[in-house]
Amino acid sequence: MKRVVITGMGTVNPLGKSVPEFWKNIKANKLGFSYIDQFDNSDFDIKFVGAVKDFDSSSVIEKKEARRMDRFTQFAVYAADEALRDSNTKFEDLDPFRVGVIVGAGIGGLQQIEQEHTKFLEKGPDRISVFFVPMMIANMAGGMISMRTGFKGANFPIVTACASGSHAIGEAFRKIKDGYLDACIAGGSEAVITKFTLGGFNNMKALSKSDDLTKCSTPFDAERQGFVLGEGSGILVLEELEHAKARGAKIYAEICGYGATGDAYHMTSPDPEGLGSAKAIELALEEAGVSPEQVDYINAHGTSTGLNDKYETKAIKLALGEQAAHKTAVNSTKSMIGHLLGAAGAVEAIVTALSVKEDFIHRTMGYEHPDPECDLDYVTEGNRETKVDVALSNSLGFGGHNATLCFKKYVDGEERS
Repeated sequence: MKRVVITGMGTVNPLGKSVPEFWKNIKANKLGFSYIDQFDNSDFDIKFVGAVKDFDSSSVIEKKEARRMDRFTQFAVYAADEALRDSNTKFEDLDPFRVGVIVGAGIGGLQQIEQEHTKFLEKGPDRISVFFVPMMIANMAGGMISMRTGFKGANFPIVTACASGSHAIGEAFRKIKDGYLDACIAGGSEAVITKFTLGGFNNMKALSKSDDLTKCSTPFDAERQGFVLGEGSGILVLEELEHAKARGAKIYAEICGYGATGDAYHMTSPDPEGLGSAKAIELALEEAGVSPEQVDYINAHGTSTGLNDKYETKAIKLALGEQAAHKTAVNSTKSMIGHLLGAAGAVEAIVTALSVKEDFIHRTMGYEHPDPECDLDYVTEGNRETKVDVALSNSLGFGGHNATLCFKKYVDGEERS
């Protein structure tokens, strides 16, 4: 079996249009929330979103080409460009059929669907854009990345709602570990901040109605109201270790475990017993050869919804055991950027990898009121500079999809079975 490392990362999200900018703002505990100004929201009592402000893809994508891409595809291409530049290679020494592209999306080109459907209703079917179908389908982010890079290996999307980004990274990890690929561009992208989307999530009572920007996303807090809808993309370059070492690559962290399970329970609620998510954690630890006591940090799914936070807490305790769980630092990046749906797991994987590399765990923002059913160490008092050798990143998606990734600090020369 091959070992898999992260050698490049790229992102665009509410706190930055590059990994360095994003990480700087994470460390500064900045909030990526803003008042809704993309459309008239007077029909809603929702005030805030996690929007990417002033996004300009022209440095990476020609304007004519950009007009033929939905915003979620532009985000993915933009982040992939940064990730490849960060990795300092175009993999020209590899067979292009040995370099894959696996990029997930929870929904895909919803902006195009809304736009063209409105045009259809107002002007008739003849006015629908000839680019409508390729712009809205969820696989186009990965398709466009492959066309621009020439990578011809396994190329498919993962569509598992809010677990899409983590599943994409996990499947890419397995492709390299099992010898099918030498490298893979993997992650997730989403751009669905529209009136239609907010209406749907609002009617589900999933969104925060807070009128306080500093308290609109408060994972694990007893008074949490729901999540803030965000957008963006996270893309990682995964590479077989020996190839990375041979070219002198910078290595952020090693991915050494992946768990994927289904709850088989409910369309939107996680399993109240936490069984599915707990099993995903257990599978990731088993593959990584890690005991519960060795886990230093978990980047939780942590949506700030009543059911998710409670049941994820239960899953962590079930998987690690009460004693180990209470000694493990748990935080939620969504407390600063909101919920990026299909991109969430990928952006949070970037945070987890950097936490491992730099021995740093960011604070969970907005927490004030303890919940007796959420009783773990949620890093609420401030950032921590502490040793992080092993970390997990959890994702849970509507439909009962669970994913856990296990990251280890890379130590040159260290052998692993």
